Amino acid sequence: MIKLLGKIPNTVTLACSGGPDSMAALDFLMRGRKRVKVAHFDHGTEHGSQARKFVHEFCIDKSVPITMGTNIAKKNAGESWESFWRDQRYRFFNSIDGPIITVHHLNDVGEWWLFTSSRGNPRLLPYRNGEIIRPFLMTPKSEFESWCERFSVPYVTDPGNFDFKFARSRIRSNIMPEILKVNPGFLTVMRKKILAEFKRESEE
Repeated sequence: MIKLLGKIPNTVTLACSGGPDSMAALDFLMRGRKRVKVAHFDHGTEHGSQARKFVHEFCIDKSVPITMGTNIAKKNAGESWESFWRDQRYRFFNSIDGPIITVHHLNDVGEWWLFTSSRGNPRLLPYRNGEIIRPFLMTPKSEFESWCERFSVPYVTDPGNFDFKFARSRIRSNIMPEILKVNPGFLTVMRKKILAEFKRESEE
């Protein structure tokens, strides 16, 4: 079951990469009769061109308004590709009149907590960052994959998700499975932390 944090506005822009998570979320919002628009950012990679074509054609077929951006900046020396792509993507999102939904999910919360913990500063993904909201933080990735299968939602897969030169790919493929063996309730712990933080922020 897809679980939500907070209320999703009736009119919202969804950051959609074309992967199973964002395509499931798009279908979910459309079935919920939200007036949804799509924002898609092409990172300029080989997969980026494929994803751009896929998302564009899907939105045209479903009559979903779409705004597209393309990376034209150059990475600074010493900057990681992950940081560079993230910064360019959010610069594009912040240029769009919000609110904007990103489909960060419970597994992302766990991966980010492990990554930041390894650097001595464990952090949770925030529910809100300016006009960007993350209402799917309580939902595990498996629910989005199940949604795509159950409702025959098409998607494309980014091979970069399995490229071990990226830290998040190593955490996702190698460390997370071992953590779940050590503590099968790890994601439940993350869910409780997210909910407690959301309630605390709501009361401020």
